[in-house]
Amino acid sequence: MTLAQIVWDISPTIVKIGNFEIRWYGLLFALGFVIGYQIIAWAFKIEKKDSKDLDALLLTMILSIVLGARIGHYVFYEGNHFFEHPGAFIYDMLMPPYAGLASHGAAFGVLIGLFLFRRKHPEYSYLWLTDRLVIVSALGGAFIRFGNFMNSEIIGKPTDGPFGVIFKQNFEFTQVPRHPSQLYESVSCLVIFAILIFLYNKWREKTPQGSLTGIFFIWVFGLRFFYEFTKENQVAFEESMKLNMGQILSIPAVLIGLYFLVRSFRNRPDLS
Repeated sequence: MTLAQIVWDISPTIVKIGNFEIRWYGLLFALGFVIGYQIIAWAFKIEKKDSKDLDALLLTMILSIVLGARIGHYVFYEGNHFFEHPGAFIYDMLMPPYAGLASHGAAFGVLIGLFLFRRKHPEYSYLWLTDRLVIVSALGGAFIRFGNFMNSEIIGKPTDGPFGVIFKQNFEFTQVPRHPSQLYESVSCLVIFAILIFLYNKWREKTPQGSLTGIFFIWVFGLRFFYEFTKENQVAFEESMKLNMGQILSIPAVLIGLYFLVRSFRNRPDLS
């Protein structure tokens, strides 16, 4: 049996009792926060930072990611919903269940959230914070994209290549072997997580501020631009576009990464 013959027929729900259910996506989403918190706590400990700030930082990250991802989804993919039904738009955007989360919105939400966090905690450099948070963001991205795979959503275009998967739980598209685009991104996030944790562990407090942030944005959103060519469009209006919304939004994200990376090595400390 080749990979092109794999049939993915796993239910997105782990357990359901009445109206209550636990889904793979939600479990993996939460797991990303739990493990990410432990990694940040480790960084705070080895760099002798005040651990009492961890809870405030975690809360900031949760709110920034969820709100940023939700707002991003509606602004980028369902903007017409606001003009047609503004009251329902705000309610749907803020209240669960969250049927749409935009990773670009989450990324920009974190950048804004850390800016607000630093206003109350000026003892932390903004880029010091972003360099540590992108490490756990990379790991969280791997969990989330694997959650998309478990949900049989954000699937790829048909392929006759060696990595095709038939998503039996997805009834929106024809059930033929397709690119497992979610796994492409999940593995890429795991790779950049390993790279970032290696670089951080090597330099630690000498890490050129902004370097890890720049590497993260360039890697994640640079690859996202190319992975979009393997995906089915998420919304109808993308059918008439040469580049879809994910690709358009990835371009400024990569440019932001380049800015952070160039800036960091212009002002780098002695790493010897």
